[in-house]
This record gives sequence, structure tokens and C-alpha cells, in this order.
Amino acid sequence: MSPSRSSIDETRGWIVPVGGAEEKVGHPKILQRFVRISGEEDSRIAIVPTASSLDETGRNYEDIFRDLGAQSAISLPYRERVDTERGDWFETLENATGVFFTGGNQLRLSTTLGGTQVASLVRRLNAQGIPVGGTSAGAAILPEHMIAYGGIGGTPLAGMVSLAPGLGLTNRFLIDQHFRQRDRLGRLLSALSFNPFAVGLGLDEDTAAFISPDNLVRVVGSGAVTVVDVSELGHSSIADAREGEPLCMTGVQIHILPHGATFDLNTRTASPPES
Repeated sequence: MSPSRSSIDETRGWIVPVGGAEEKVGHPKILQRFVRISGEEDSRIAIVPTASSLDETGRNYEDIFRDLGAQSAISLPYRERVDTERGDWFETLENATGVFFTGGNQLRLSTTLGGTQVASLVRRLNAQGIPVGGTSAGAAILPEHMIAYGGIGGTPLAGMVSLAPGLGLTNRFLIDQHFRQRDRLGRLLSALSFNPFAVGLGLDEDTAAFISPDNLVRVVGSGAVTVVDVSELGHSSIADAREGEPLCMTGVQIHILPHGATFDLNTRTASPPES
């Protein structure tokens, strides 16, 4: 899937992948900031809990976003592909000022929403300036290519990761979530070994990448974002490696960016937090 094109007088909306397990009580700075960029007290947030197997997930996020000051927060629990044809839910989504995908299993999202009018509408909304975010599985599906599943460990291995089509908001980066907590550096490197075009963003839990319309990544949260830049990749052995064999990758650059740090996706430049 390719991103929808913004018209000449439109600016793409924020894209906000969250690494999962974000703070929801006390100081929920990530979700509070999502409400802010969605319009603060005028925000109308559409929640898509499709990835979750729990019935209460959507309702819980409704309460959270309302408590954080959103004018409205409505869950759209698409469970079957036929649900995407509901006109009342489509209208709610069409009028949203922010769209948020919950966590769970990203393959539930892709198999339920992939190729539907709902997926097309979300891409179109983001191209028109509406922020779209997601946590855990909801983060993984945001870009064009999605990590469906894979192994653990710091060393990239042939056959370690499986990719699937994502929602297609952008092709500039690839997301992996619960990054440090689940030891996923190897699978993100393995995914990037296929093609050095995209930047890898490994998101720790309770950590988000707020990606502005001008493609500047701003890190928010208690953990870090691991940026894997393979634009200067000198060699990748993925084409010849046997299943389970360690991959050879040269010229890889890695940045560890905590709260307040930034990364420019256009120039591939990382900057530390301002003092």
C-alpha cells in the first residue's frame, strides 16, 4: 500500500507509533500529547481496538482520552471485514480529528482492515492533516511494511523475521515495538537487510516517536527509540544466507535516543535532547 498523496495546499498529519505499555494513569504524557495534537478540547478521537482480543480495550481508551480532555472518544470495534461496511462507524471515522490503534496482534489488524474502505480512509485522513497513532501492534501496522512476527536476540539471522503489508501511511520507516524489553534488535536488522531504503525505529515500552509532517522524529516517554539507519549499508548477506545463519551487515549506523532527542528522516541526522 502506498501513502495517499496530500494535495498542494495540505500538510500530512502527525504519525505517532508507541512502543506499547504506555503510561495511562498518573502522568500519561504520550496520550496527553496525542490529544493535544488532535485538537485538545476540540479533539474527536476514533479508537480502533481491532488488534485486541479483549472486549473492554476500546472502552478503556475511550475513558482515558476523555479524562485527558478530548471532546469525544469513540471506539470502532471492527472484528470482521463486514464491519468495515458500517456507515455509522465510517462517518465517525470520517469526522475524527485523531485516529488511534490499540495494541494486540497486528495480523488481526491487517487481515481485518487490509484493502478495505476503512484503511483507505485512514490513509486519506492522515494525508489531509489528521494525526494517526497506535501502540504496540497498532504502531507496527502504521507504515507501508509491517513486521508480522519474528525471533528474539541481538544478532540478525536469515529467516528471523516475517513481513506483511502495513497500513501504508509512509514508506520512510519500519517499526518494531517493546524493543528493549523483548530483545528485538536482531529482527529489526533482519527486516532492514532486505532493502536499505527505510529507517528502523525500535520503540521501547512507554516511549513514542512523534513524527511531524516535515518528517522530524521527536522522542517522548520514559524509554528510548533505537534508530537503525542502513542508508550507508555496504554489504548484506541476506540473498545468500542459509536459514538460521547470522547475517553479515556492514555500514549500519545506530542511534539511541531518549526523551527529547530527535531524528530527521530527511537528512538522517540525530540530535540529543536540548539542555
